[in-house]
Amino acid sequence: MTQTHHTKVLIIGSGPAGYTAAIYAARANLEPILVTGMEPGGQLMITTEVENYPGFADVIQGPWLMEQMKAQAEHVGTNLITDYITEVDFSSRPYKAIGDSGTIYTGDTVIIATGAKARWLGLPSEKEFQGKGVSACATCDGFFFRGKEVAIIGGGNTAVEEALFLTNFCSKVTLIHRRDSLRAEKILQKRFFGNDKIETLWDHTVEEILGDETGMTGLRIKSTKTGEISDIQKDGAFIAIGHDPATELFKDVLEMDEDNYLITASDSTATSIHGVYAAGDVTDHTYRQAVTAAGMGCMAALEADRFLAASEVPKSAEKIHAAE
Repeated sequence: MTQTHHTKVLIIGSGPAGYTAAIYAARANLEPILVTGMEPGGQLMITTEVENYPGFADVIQGPWLMEQMKAQAEHVGTNLITDYITEVDFSSRPYKAIGDSGTIYTGDTVIIATGAKARWLGLPSEKEFQGKGVSACATCDGFFFRGKEVAIIGGGNTAVEEALFLTNFCSKVTLIHRRDSLRAEKILQKRFFGNDKIETLWDHTVEEILGDETGMTGLRIKSTKTGEISDIQKDGAFIAIGHDPATELFKDVLEMDEDNYLITASDSTATSIHGVYAAGDVTDHTYRQAVTAAGMGCMAALEADRFLAASEVPKSAEKIHAAE
């Protein structure tokens, strides 16, 4: 027999945004259900050291921070369920989500916190040295490479912005790009080429991350023109080839931008359907930080609470424009 769970606030996703939304919703006596997804804790589960989350004087571990958020959400009354949502129906309230287990979840409101994933090169050695010299977030991890030489892989805005950011800490930053020109905006390129800490290695791809038990030690690169293979020494590598929001589930259901990030109203987490909210990296392609995701989770829970309390709450989903 198919199980059905109903809640006033259904939260899909369990990173900083999802857990924070759950904490605020539970403290408002909304008895939220949080469906964790395939990777509970999100991207912080592969971040070994976190030094920029407020409230901790010492370096903390990403997985530990997520465990603490999870425990806090449970402590204040969140019902956490390990399942993966495969289908949603937001055509009428209560909104419906169907789990991979076959369980049906219904919610008077929904908070989407499914996050985004960094694009990786797909190398086995890349995965081996994640958190040991290999990162996809310069803002998160650049501080740990003070006075060291690092590489940035990519050629768009993200790669150029992160290269410039890393010059605040690193003695040298080498951008490795498979083409002979950048795709970044011209104003960023001007700053990039004017920085004497940056060098560019054109027409090369990364074939392997080199390292030992202590972590990454260098890169094996290949010329796209000659096919020549060579090794270079680097203390760290930042993969900056973009992010993909986890929004496939909401295609043709919610409004998205050209990069498939969910669109929300100005100064709000409200999506294009009344009572459905989006928080964290699933809608944020600018900051992508744990602290901003947590803040948006708080916003989403407060907005859901106000929506539920309003006497004019519509009984069926009404399409609205996020700009309104």
